[in-house]
Amino acid sequence: MTKLRSFAATIFFLLLLALWVNPINAQLTKLNVGYSAISGDQLPAWVAKEAGIFQKNGLDVQLIYFTGGTTAVMALVSADTPMSQVAGAAVVNSALAGSDTVLIVGGVTSLNYYLMAQPQIKTAEQLKGGSVAISRFGSASDFIARFALSKIGLTPGKDVTLVQIGSTGARMDATLAGRVQATVINPPASFIGQKRGMTVLADLPKLGLVYQHTSAATTRKYVREHPDIVRRYVKSQVEAVHRIYTDKEISIKALSKYFGRGVEPEILEKTWANLLNESVLPRKQYPSLEGIKTILATEAKSTSAKPEDFVDLTFVRELDQSGYIDGLYKKK
Repeated sequence: MTKLRSFAATIFFLLLLALWVNPINAQLTKLNVGYSAISGDQLPAWVAKEAGIFQKNGLDVQLIYFTGGTTAVMALVSADTPMSQVAGAAVVNSALAGSDTVLIVGGVTSLNYYLMAQPQIKTAEQLKGGSVAISRFGSASDFIARFALSKIGLTPGKDVTLVQIGSTGARMDATLAGRVQATVINPPASFIGQKRGMTVLADLPKLGLVYQHTSAATTRKYVREHPDIVRRYVKSQVEAVHRIYTDKEISIKALSKYFGRGVEPEILEKTWANLLNESVLPRKQYPSLEGIKTILATEAKSTSAKPEDFVDLTFVRELDQSGYIDGLYKKK
């Protein structure tokens, strides 16, 4: 009888362990997640969805597209989407304005953008008197445009006018159609733009600015009330980044689905390969404190806030210190 009880107890324990390791067997938790651009920077969320990683971790994720980080953060604060893939600047500015938004993973931790102009514009001087498209004022593209213009000797509001256009694709189309003279875009739009003859006036990756860009954010209230969901989301993000590094096929499949028809295989592959860099998409997915410091100094212009005020490293640190992330990359 004792042996029977011991055997039953062992089976019960193994069943509980299986549910923890593979929550797909348990009831899935529905979760709305926002994302703020059609760009390669959003690939971790797309791969987590398309590769079944969210589902494996017990999450039934509905991805919702917002045109610009400002709008995405507004939905985040209102709890319409309790989690969102959004640029660090939007999160920092929202928190400084009084919200409890917080970054929980790093995502893309560099400015993977280019200031690109109409084909006939070859120099910064030729851009004077023209207009530059951004998504929304206060968004990452707003800051990036201002930073890039300053690096080529132009002052927004004086030498050029910033115009709110919307999505990355809409900004590129507006530039090629002549409604604006230039814009800031990232892969794949930057690769497509180059093929169509657009001129690169500023290459942000070469300017060496450390910047916290697209990352996963939520609110501190949501972390307090739903720590297990946040934990599973962060684990999904870490696993998705691993799949990006190790699975070209699923990465390009996800890019193709969310970019829509008409994007050439060569562009998709370049967009994927562009992310395979620790300075762009770190494997351990800690938010960049140095990148947030840049935002505070150059955009938010806050002298009292600290980068640590805008992050919750609990969940990434748990995965890192347990050896889980290193273990992913040691698997054959």
